[in-house]
Amino acid sequence: MKKHFSTKTVFFNLLSILAQTRFAVLKNTKTLYASLLVTALANSAASQAVAQMAKDQIVNVSPAEPIIKVPSNFKTTIVADGLGKARHLTVTDGGDVYVRLAKPVDGGGTVFLRDTDGDGKMDQQKSFGDFGGTGVALDKEYLYTSSNSEVFRYKLNANQEVVNADKPERIIKGLTDKGTHATKSLVLDKNGNIYVGIGAPSNACQVKDRTKGSPGMMPCAMLDSMGGIWQFKTTKPDQILKDGVHYATGIRNMVGMDWNGQTNSLFIMQHGRDQLNTLFPDMYTDQQSAILPAEAMYELKKGADAGWPYIYYDQNQKKKVVMPEYGGDGKKEGSSKYIDPAAAYPGHMAPNGLLFYTGTQFPEKYRNGAFIAFHGSWNRAPAPQAGYFVVFQPFKNGKASGDWEVFANNFAGMDTVMSPSSAMHRPCGLAQGPDGSLYVADDVKGTVYKISYAK
Repeated sequence: MKKHFSTKTVFFNLLSILAQTRFAVLKNTKTLYASLLVTALANSAASQAVAQMAKDQIVNVSPAEPIIKVPSNFKTTIVADGLGKARHLTVTDGGDVYVRLAKPVDGGGTVFLRDTDGDGKMDQQKSFGDFGGTGVALDKEYLYTSSNSEVFRYKLNANQEVVNADKPERIIKGLTDKGTHATKSLVLDKNGNIYVGIGAPSNACQVKDRTKGSPGMMPCAMLDSMGGIWQFKTTKPDQILKDGVHYATGIRNMVGMDWNGQTNSLFIMQHGRDQLNTLFPDMYTDQQSAILPAEAMYELKKGADAGWPYIYYDQNQKKKVVMPEYGGDGKKEGSSKYIDPAAAYPGHMAPNGLLFYTGTQFPEKYRNGAFIAFHGSWNRAPAPQAGYFVVFQPFKNGKASGDWEVFANNFAGMDTVMSPSSAMHRPCGLAQGPDGSLYVADDVKGTVYKISYAK
C-alpha cells in the first residue's frame, strides 16, 4: 500500500523546522527555503520520489549579482567572470586585457582576455605563467608581471600579445616574502625604470609584533629591505635588491601605485597600521581606532621618507602624529622631515588600486584625477567594515584638489559589511582602456568590470 502525505503534515513539519532555525545573515535565502521544503517532505509521509522531485528543482540557486552604482550616464558591464582571485590588470592598445591572479588557476597565473566578436564580453581566454601574484605593467615591447619575490617580463609582438609564454625573462629575484604584505606591485616610468613596492611584514615595527606593551624598534631594521619602493632597470636580468635604487622609504605597505604623467612622478597608496585601541586602550577609543590612521596617498620623489613606523597621519587633526610605540600620545606631532600625504582617507579601507585618468571618454572633471579602489579591510570591529568601492579624487595642476567622492559602489552586494568574508565582490585592480573606459578587477569571484560613459 502506497503512503500518502497531507498538506497539513508538510506545513507543520516545515513550520517546525523554521522554528528551529535561528535568524542569520543569509547569502541565499531561496536555497534555504527550498532545502527546508525538501526536509519537510522527507520528514512527512511523502514518498522518496516526491522529495527527490523537490530536490531536482534546487539547481545552484545563487544570490543576484549586485548592481554596481555609478553616476548618471555611466554604465557598468561585466566583461569576464570566474577568473580566480583577480588582482591588478592592464589593457593593451587594442583592448585586450591581462589579469594577474593571486594564485594560479589550472596552472596559469596571468589571464589574457580578448573580445573577438565585438559584443563587449571577453570570449577568448588564455592563461600562462605558473606563478601567482599581483603586479602587472605593460609597455610597447614587454609585459611585466610579479610574484611575491620575483619580477618577469614577456616579449610582445606588434599586437601586444605575449610571444613565448613559457620562457619569460627574470629581471628581479630574491625580494622579501614573509607572507604578510608580500605582494609586489609594479609601475613603469618613461625612462626604462621599473618601481617595485616592498611592504613590511609588521604593524608598527615592534620588538614583538602586535603585542601590547612591546616598544617599537629604534631604528626599525626592516627599512633596509622592506617598507619602501625600489627602482630597477627594465633591461637587466636577475637583479637583486642591492642592484636597485632605494627610491623611497617609510611606507608600511603599498598595493595601489601609479605613475602620474602630468607631474612625471610616482604616487602610491599606503595601508595604515592597525590596533590602536587594542594595544593602547587608554589612548584610543574603538571609534577612533576604526578610522585611524589615515589611508594616505603619497607623491614620492627619490629619497622621500613617509615616516612609518615612527609616525602616522591623522586626517582629523590634519597632521603627522607620533606612533604610541615611539612615545606618542595621540596628539604629539611628528617630525617635519617626513613628507606630508598628497591626500588622506579614513582608515582601514585597504586602497589596493590607483589610476590617474588620462582618457577623454569621461567628462572633463575626471581628466588627470585619480581613481582609487578600496578593497575593504578587517580592522574596524566592532564597527561595520568600510571600503568595497571605487572613489574619485579630483586633481588640479598636479595636486589633489577638493573632496573625494564615491564613484562606483555596491561591489559587496550589501549596505552593511560586518565581515570581509561576506562581501560578494571586492575591487582591487584598476586599468584604463584605449577608449577611455575604466576596468575594475575583483579578487573574490574573479570578475572584471568595464565602466563606460555615454553622453
